[in-house]
Amino acid sequence: MKKFKSSFKVYYEDTDAGGVVYYANYLKFIERARTDAMASVDFTNYNLRENYGIHIIVKSCNLNFIKPSMLEDKLDIFSEIVEVKNVSIKMKQDIFIKDNLILTADVHLATINKEGKLTKMPEKLKDQLIK
Repeated sequence: MKKFKSSFKVYYEDTDAGGVVYYANYLKFIERARTDAMASVDFTNYNLRENYGIHIIVKSCNLNFIKPSMLEDKLDIFSEIVEVKNVSIKMKQDIFIKDNLILTADVHLATINKEGKLTKMPEKLKDQLIK
């Protein structure tokens, strides 16, 4: 299945008073990486909404914090598609600083329509994610 890489720098706004990344901000980092991953296969959030009438939402997310990151660290986020079904995607996302793993995330995504009901994802998207 597909693998993607995104990189981000830790900014002051991402940290707490001690210069350590505030735990909830990791959710933002992995969301940005997933957004980049989908855009790299031509499925931006805008494209999915306007052309297919769907949104991809997080159904569940499990984070395992291994080591902290600090102000101005460069984070490399590797996102891997683990499973694709008709209405869901499972991803594994790992965050590294250099070669040091600092966080793992298991994310279960679902596709919904504008009414908020589960809906089948476009075959074209499914094909792009499986390749």
